[in-house]
Amino acid sequence: MKTINGKMFKEMVICGANNLHNNHLEIDALNVFPVPDGDTGTNMSLTFTAGSKEVSTMDTLDIYAVAKKLSKGLLMGARGNSGVILSQIFRGIATGLEGYSEVNAVQLANALNSGTKVAYKAVMRPVEGTILTVIRESSAAVVEYVQEDMDIEEMFDYFIQAAKVSLENTPELLPVLKEVGVVDSGGAGLLLVFEGFAKALAGETIEYLNVQGTGEVEMAGSDIEGGEDAFGYCTEFIVRLEDSLVDKFNEEQLKKELSRIPGDSIVVVQDEEIVKVHVHTLKPGEALNLAQRFGEFIKLKIENMQEQHNNIIEASEPTKKEAKEVGIISVCAGKGLEEAFLSLHCDYVVSGGQTMNPSTEDMVQAIRDLNAKHVIVLPNNSNIVMTAQQSATILEDEIDVIVIPTKTIPQGMSACVMYNPDIALEDNVAEMQEAIKNVQTGEVTFAIKDTNIDGVEIKANDYMAICNKSIVACKPNKLHALQTVLETLVDDESELITLIVGEDIVSADVEEMESYVEDHFDAEMEVVYGLQPVYSFIVGVE
Repeated sequence: MKTINGKMFKEMVICGANNLHNNHLEIDALNVFPVPDGDTGTNMSLTFTAGSKEVSTMDTLDIYAVAKKLSKGLLMGARGNSGVILSQIFRGIATGLEGYSEVNAVQLANALNSGTKVAYKAVMRPVEGTILTVIRESSAAVVEYVQEDMDIEEMFDYFIQAAKVSLENTPELLPVLKEVGVVDSGGAGLLLVFEGFAKALAGETIEYLNVQGTGEVEMAGSDIEGGEDAFGYCTEFIVRLEDSLVDKFNEEQLKKELSRIPGDSIVVVQDEEIVKVHVHTLKPGEALNLAQRFGEFIKLKIENMQEQHNNIIEASEPTKKEAKEVGIISVCAGKGLEEAFLSLHCDYVVSGGQTMNPSTEDMVQAIRDLNAKHVIVLPNNSNIVMTAQQSATILEDEIDVIVIPTKTIPQGMSACVMYNPDIALEDNVAEMQEAIKNVQTGEVTFAIKDTNIDGVEIKANDYMAICNKSIVACKPNKLHALQTVLETLVDDESELITLIVGEDIVSADVEEMESYVEDHFDAEMEVVYGLQPVYSFIVGVE
């Protein structure tokens, strides 16, 4: 075909959304760090599905109208850095389509190149070897290749091939990708979207498959409303094995059985007679039945992820309904952490962090709900900073939003401590920004795969000691990993150690580490029962 209109572009968007959704777990698996919260595919899928949902009911031949609606949906649905960049690429594409009701190959190629320009402007320090490189190199190549009267299909096939070549080259541009042996996950996700576009151009349809794990509310291009079936149940439990089964228990066999329920996001970890299990499934009862064959439950938790999504913004009610002059919003996951932030001048808590990044729309709504003239936002996660900044841009004519780029929970807590309601806003912002410079952060979590990073051999289900985002060791025992974190971060000038305890930690572990700190360091230690998922310990050192 020589041109495409809004109807065709809508079909392309729906196929792109479904293709990304169907393969998002493979994109998650490309995460460089072997931590259990590698969520690039999930974030990109949720983002693009939000945009697809906006256009799926449109009935127009105007391609710009569809692209503009898609851009708005992506903007508000963006999650994580990858989602924000994806939204900016298509914001640029929409800009390039402005004024057209239909476009030819040359005009579409130029629109793709416009996506590159807008995306690069949105990132303060663009890194090559990422999704940005893939869109830049492929769009530049197709602009040079395309000719007047060329078929759209030919132009787009060339664009896809250029994107594949660029993606395969990302490890040469970003050493950490080459070290781990993967291509860039964001670029791979973007390629899935465009491959879906190409299928639609060829007259094919990509159906939405029932792949659990992303939590889409609605199937792209479908009238079927998602409910509990779209989300399932987050099922976690600890089983004490019967004595006769301790040496016979097979982690891999239980994983296979759980996957057949079906289940996903499966983690099975054995420590002598104790087995911890995490699984997302529509049938939690069957997961429990499988595990109960081996022993008795000593801890059990089942959460409806539909409810978690519906209530993703969890906050304390402001003590006053009237407008506030200044308010503070923090992002965190874990009931204990929420309570901790609320006790440190924070007015509102958005639920999210390591396992579920809030969307731009979530952040915008939280800022509005606070009803304050000036709002300070603490993202507390490097993957949420761009979302917070995008929310501030959306609200710039409505509310003064100040994003303090806290990238860890300890940084956010330190910033909150420094807030003084009796001094000027600009002085508070300066003090809070200065405070986060003096915080070092350590984390302990389990590895999800075997790999090697920076010379550290990592084995699945062992515990990684992470210091300021670098993996420094991997240990079979989580307390030994925590000791490594402390030995790495604490020195003679350290004054305060904040130990944030996860939901999987028992009181005996805390007591052991309190004794260890007292015997080995001069710094004072404060324990916060954060009850956060994924990370057994988060450590702040000041």
